[in-house]
Amino acid sequence: MTRVLVTGTGGPAGVAVVRSLLNRGDVELFSADMDGWASGLYLVPADHRRIVPRGLAPDFVDAIIELCTNDHIDVVFSTVDAELPALASRRDELQAETGAVLTAPTLATLDVTLDKFLLAERCTPVVRVPETRLLNADGAAADWDFPVIVKPRRGAGSRGVRMVESRDALNSLGVDEALIIQELLPGDEFSVDVFADADGHVIASVPRTRTRVDSGVSIAGHTVKNDELEQTAAAVAGAIGLVGVANVQLRYDRHGVAALLEVNPRFPGAMPLTIAAGVDMPSLALDLALGAELPSSIDFAEIANVRFLEDVFVPTSEILYSENAAHDEGLEE
Repeated sequence: MTRVLVTGTGGPAGVAVVRSLLNRGDVELFSADMDGWASGLYLVPADHRRIVPRGLAPDFVDAIIELCTNDHIDVVFSTVDAELPALASRRDELQAETGAVLTAPTLATLDVTLDKFLLAERCTPVVRVPETRLLNADGAAADWDFPVIVKPRRGAGSRGVRMVESRDALNSLGVDEALIIQELLPGDEFSVDVFADADGHVIASVPRTRTRVDSGVSIAGHTVKNDELEQTAAAVAGAIGLVGVANVQLRYDRHGVAALLEVNPRFPGAMPLTIAAGVDMPSLALDLALGAELPSSIDFAEIANVRFLEDVFVPTSEILYSENAAHDEGLEE
């Protein structure tokens, strides 16, 4: 049996990975999160639930290495942006000390994808990228067609994203090179889940709509067979040197051309739709980590999803205590 650790199982991406791997008969699954109320913890047996530090905590990777040693983990899945750079930077150490393989993009790929300005520079030669500049004096003075989008260079979801209607409003923001100015794309937005093998060959590129979005996560939509979207996302994957899974977000410009918005170098929260469409990317990622033979390509079906709230019920005595979450006094005893 392959012993697999999945972190970030309080989020929809982590839950999706756990549910996928639970369907495999050759996996013994461990679930980890910083919060004892994370629902994904309670999808595995009680003795396979783990509390870990925050992804940005100085001792996070040390805690993962200790956990992998103690639990004899073979493969580690991280589903949290904040965890990925620290883990990737110590990938070799993790494997040397514990034997565990990290299923995450390389540090070089993460450095590009987690910085939207660097991503725009890297991908401009190969795909349509909206005009993107740093929020500095030169960037603010550029010949913009307003409104424009201003957003953080780093960060996931829609946090910190704003529409700026005029040059006066843009100038009022001052200078902050932690922010970028970007051309507004007026067309429909799509997410494309991409999987590349160890040689960087894209074996699956699955576009889907973002029909309903809640807190940055698509909760309703459908997969779409569209050559332009599939090929654009595959070209982005090649440009960033992707191995494994990434989510490429595209939006059509005013001329009807699909343009790159950003790349999330991890499993997305809407991964269950891609899995249901016929491309089980968590399972593929496990096979990749284990060195198993992968198909050269995988087709997918056009299928829709809607999401609903699902409760996981456990005895109160099983709730794990975490300093990152509030607990009733009765649960701390």
